[in-house]
Amino acid sequence: MVVQENKRSAAGAIIIEVNGWVWLAHPTNQFAGYEATFPKGTVDQEYSLRATAIKECYEETGLQIRLFAWLGDFHRSASFTRMYLAERIGGHPADMGWETQAVSLVPPGHLLTVANSRWDQPVINAILNFLSKRGAT
Repeated sequence: MVVQENKRSAAGAIIIEVNGWVWLAHPTNQFAGYEATFPKGTVDQEYSLRATAIKECYEETGLQIRLFAWLGDFHRSASFTRMYLAERIGGHPADMGWETQAVSLVPPGHLLTVANSRWDQPVINAILNFLSKRGAT
């Protein structure tokens, strides 16, 4: 992944249930202007992109995940973020960290209204494209 000079590298995951519903994190005090968004975070030197995605998902949602595919690389306000597709394999939303005030499970058709940041729109479009090919929307 090639990151622009003025942006940080980040990684996260879209956690999809078998029925196509997607987990979202609601940042504490709407941090960075997000009411709800996908779990993600900047990469620390000791972590790979994949390890960062797994770590951030657990910290922000309390869910343990398995990454199963690469969704894409996306320009965000302060980062260039690699997003993976993941399935939940354990954990519980009650185990979310202090960065998150709530975790919600959202049907695909409502993602654009719940995760309403302009930075999330390209990610949501990619998710909906993936789910439509899988027949889950």
